[in-house]
Amino acid sequence: MGEREGLKQILKLMKDRTLREKTLDIISNPKIKIAGRLYSGLPIETSPAGLVRHHGYPGGFIEHIVATSKLALTLCDIITQVYGGKVNRDFVVSGIILHDIFKPLTYETDGKGYSISHLGEYLDHLSLITAELIRRGFPLDLIHIVCAHHGGQAGPTWPRTIEALICHLADQTDSQLNGQAIRAAHSLLRKATGEDLILLTSKEAFEIIHSKKVEGLKGVIKARKKIERRRKLR
Repeated sequence: MGEREGLKQILKLMKDRTLREKTLDIISNPKIKIAGRLYSGLPIETSPAGLVRHHGYPGGFIEHIVATSKLALTLCDIITQVYGGKVNRDFVVSGIILHDIFKPLTYETDGKGYSISHLGEYLDHLSLITAELIRRGFPLDLIHIVCAHHGGQAGPTWPRTIEALICHLADQTDSQLNGQAIRAAHSLLRKATGEDLILLTSKEAFEIIHSKKVEGLKGVIKARKKIERRRKLR
């Protein structure tokens, strides 16, 4: 199953057919037209989800969406089953799928690393998707979820619905989990070998962290060699 197909599988959890189709239309063709110019950005299958803080490697965008979806749905279960609350899961799923969907438009690559695109220098992904959701007539509740996913300190507004709070917490949790794991792996690599690995993925990071637990710094050295061999075979 391809990466984009994985997103479509998550969308199948939605019961609202109209919202599901409107959401699918965006992820199937994540582009935006501004003043007659069409911006397409990086393919979502290979795009990172961030440049510095988290998921800053090829495929990081899809990993982030899938992981955040699982976290959000678990929070839905906790709220309904433990606290007796009510949650619109369709809004949660659509919000998670769309909250970063225009990040690839704000990035570009030279084949070795990633940087901000021309469009990204003028507008951030949150401004872009909020404007597009309004233009396409999405429900206000869904637009709020996307608009509030950074929280009030890092974004334009605080989450003011249960669904928005779920998406904000899930996004924040996965971003921190990924970012902290990768930073820890980088630190271990520098300590064990004196060198780093560029575009370290989450899978590689967790492999390095586990190797330290099992064999100490010798394990980190072994893990680095394994990772380098795998990369050469790609």
